[in-house]
Amino acid sequence: MINTSVSTATLPNIDLNNEIINVSAYCFMELTNLQELKGMLKNKATKLDLKGTILLAHEGINLFLAGTRSAIEEMTTYLTMLLTLPGIDFKESVSEQAPFKRLLVKIKKEIISMGVPEIRPSKFKAPYITAKELKDRLDNDPNLIVLDTRNDYEIKLGKFKNSLELPIRTFRAFPDSVKNLDESLKDKTIVTCCTGGIRCEKAASFMISQGFKDVYQLHGGILKYFEECGEAHYEGDCFVFDQRVALNPDLVETDTAQCFACRMPVTVEEQQSPLYKIAEHCPACYPKNHK
Repeated sequence: MINTSVSTATLPNIDLNNEIINVSAYCFMELTNLQELKGMLKNKATKLDLKGTILLAHEGINLFLAGTRSAIEEMTTYLTMLLTLPGIDFKESVSEQAPFKRLLVKIKKEIISMGVPEIRPSKFKAPYITAKELKDRLDNDPNLIVLDTRNDYEIKLGKFKNSLELPIRTFRAFPDSVKNLDESLKDKTIVTCCTGGIRCEKAASFMISQGFKDVYQLHGGILKYFEECGEAHYEGDCFVFDQRVALNPDLVETDTAQCFACRMPVTVEEQQSPLYKIAEHCPACYPKNHK
């Protein structure tokens, strides 16, 4: 339900030459009047000169926004009041420039596409484990399984040590991949992880529906873990879906690039390869795109 009493008064233009604050957040909740909500959020974000993406669906909201500190604070306050979201967790990082070129507000079937409509986290949520709780468990429990729900090209840049990886290129492949896991894992303690929490939330709920008995989701994902625990038990960087490409455990943009042809991340070492040519090909796609 939308709280339409929130003010949408015109605000002055914001100077984006200042330090840029990047926030991401999501919430699974039952939303109605999506067209009205889209218009209100687009209007507010435009007036605040924010860049990024807001995805809306009947199952909830998923957003990535960048702007000045004052603009971001104005928008997050507005969202919290508009959707009655007192507990939403806005994950934050800083950059010199906005990692998005424009603002997009879209209505979709799912805010994160898994293709299993009966999984509705707004109705049933797998239990959370916080970043600090996960670190403590990893410090003391060698039998804990961290299941990475991200795509293979993301895991290439970094992952939790000894985590269980799935051979998937999109999250829609996750359900079939889980069904191929060894049956013995259904009796193990498993923590699902992803970049910001949204995929591991759906993933954990799906796994419980498939008979996995002790499944948790990492609250806030890897980025929240970086914020609270740094690099402990983690190797490498974290891929992000914007122009920064990757963040290190200090939540600082790295020198990782992204191939223009195949969109694969290209590490600093790979950028030295003769198979890497900006805007043409990288070591991952060279045989396909170059003869």
